[in-house]
Amino acid sequence: MSSTNRGYQRHKSDYYVTPQKAIRRFFRDLEEDEFGIFDNSFILDPCAGGDKTHEMSYPTVIDEEYKYRRLETIDIREDSRANTIADYRTLNVGKVFGENPDVIITNPPFKIALPIIKKGLNDVKEGGFVIMLLRLNFFGSQKRFKFWRKKMPKYCFVHHKRMSFTDKGGTDSIEYCHMVWQKGNSKEFGKIKVI
Repeated sequence: MSSTNRGYQRHKSDYYVTPQKAIRRFFRDLEEDEFGIFDNSFILDPCAGGDKTHEMSYPTVIDEEYKYRRLETIDIREDSRANTIADYRTLNVGKVFGENPDVIITNPPFKIALPIIKKGLNDVKEGGFVIMLLRLNFFGSQKRFKFWRKKMPKYCFVHHKRMSFTDKGGTDSIEYCHMVWQKGNSKEFGKIKVI
């Protein structure tokens, strides 16, 4: 997920390696409000990424930091390290995995982020969480306005430092945030924190 022509070329599959340092920082702040969110949970990363030279970012950090009950990974890319190669948008998660997840977390391709979020909110268990790394300007757009009126995230953690999605450390012109929804918690506003 990157602003094109502003620091590096767009990856042909819209795949960007999420920096693990930024994930760890976000997890520390999220735990202040939702302590133990990942412990004893079924966690699903539906756009897990990873390739020959890169780990899957969220699963790697979760493996190192938490005691979870189950972690499953999906990705549409054939070269991904995910357990399941499939298009999450068409997958019956409950049928494939035998249960629905407690937490769905990922960095979705920007152009299909909204369908991924909507499906995540449908797939996650009641009271469960959907967590997405998104551009801060995802809040904008007439197309998503109706969605925001009904599905505002519970939390928005804005990263104060621009992220690098490249091995060379270059950044683009976009600010990023982790948006966190909790199924069953639909309010007209959410909590925002700059981290």
